[in-house]
Amino acid sequence: MKTPSWRKFLRGASLQRDLEEIRDLAVRYIKEETIQPLKDTGRFAAYGALGSIFVGFGAMLLLLGVLRFLQEQFKVLDGTLSWIPYLIVAVLAVAVMGLTLWRIVSGSAKRRLKETK
Repeated sequence: MKTPSWRKFLRGASLQRDLEEIRDLAVRYIKEETIQPLKDTGRFAAYGALGSIFVGFGAMLLLLGVLRFLQEQFKVLDGTLSWIPYLIVAVLAVAVMGLTLWRIVSGSAKRRLKETK
């Protein structure tokens, strides 16, 4: 039996080796294009969550500091007017949350959306 003419270009090549090479290529591609980006996204989300916790804790401490400052500096707010510093701090907290939400909503994603139009 005569060997086909195209076989001489593939000397030493075997179907098993080709299949192993394709499998290795597919595994490398999956790792590179799916697993690694997921790991990077997970790391990004973890650092973001940790940063958010620290910023939230710091904001809470600042608001508590403002409350204690108002209670100590304005003695006229003792007795029946002792609720006023709490109201001021609550309004300040709502304003900070509103500002934060406004910046999130009107951030870079909205600018990118306008650029694509």
